[in-house]
Amino acid sequence: MKVRTKHRLIKDKALLWGVCLLAALTAVPLIAILGEVLLRGYDQLSWSFFTEPTPTAYKAMKAIEAGEPIPGGIANGIIGTMIMLGMAVVVAVPVGILCGAYLAENSKRRFAQVVSYLTDLLQGTPSVIIGIITYIWIVVPMKGYSAIAGSVALCIMMLPLIIRSTEETLKILPASLKEAGLALGGNRARVMLRVQLPAAFGGIFTGVLLAISRVIGETAPLMFTALGCSFIRWSIDKPISAVPLLIWEFFNDPNLQELIWGASLFLLLFVLSLNLLSKILFEFYR
Repeated sequence: MKVRTKHRLIKDKALLWGVCLLAALTAVPLIAILGEVLLRGYDQLSWSFFTEPTPTAYKAMKAIEAGEPIPGGIANGIIGTMIMLGMAVVVAVPVGILCGAYLAENSKRRFAQVVSYLTDLLQGTPSVIIGIITYIWIVVPMKGYSAIAGSVALCIMMLPLIIRSTEETLKILPASLKEAGLALGGNRARVMLRVQLPAAFGGIFTGVLLAISRVIGETAPLMFTALGCSFIRWSIDKPISAVPLLIWEFFNDPNLQELIWGASLFLLLFVLSLNLLSKILFEFYR
């Protein structure tokens, strides 16, 4: 009996150490990427980097020849990203929440099953395909690239994530919550809007933040819709820049490649902040 117990303890410890080793190996690439971006991009972060637009290739070349830091920054990309994200959130959040509420309440209906299947299909659609479809739907009729087209592409990508997070959050709410609201005389719509959705606020808001962090780094759909812009632009019906587009442009220009690291670090920190905020809110409202 003692031999069996000892053998099981050895197997248990071996399995534990094996899992820890595999987890450490999985974290190595992530730590290497974060470390490389942090070390090479930290020096570029400054006030001018966030407030000035992208420099021209000529200015960058002259600065490199003189041994000086490349002037300018990514202000045009930050502003463009925020404009497109803001417009996408305004549309995607209410539509996604209402659609998720409908699926949670009518999961057995045929129409709800079709919508659920289409949501899964949309979630698995490559972003470049969404960019091409948005180009056909928006860019061609408007006869030009614009922030509107970019926000539509981001909105389409955000919808399935918000729908699923809303649906799953509402499904785990206690049934007594809905029953109490109905017993007090409220109809199903009022109970959903006044009782269930407020109770599920933490999970829904977490889903919204994760959806934003999912789309903020997308480049392919914005190449087909927003195109990019080398200066700060506030018009939503004209081509506009975004941080992922700037990273792609920096990569293709030898004189601006050093700015890749600062822009990448900003994007990583922004996404990390959103993910940490979503975890804090989830724990707070759980």
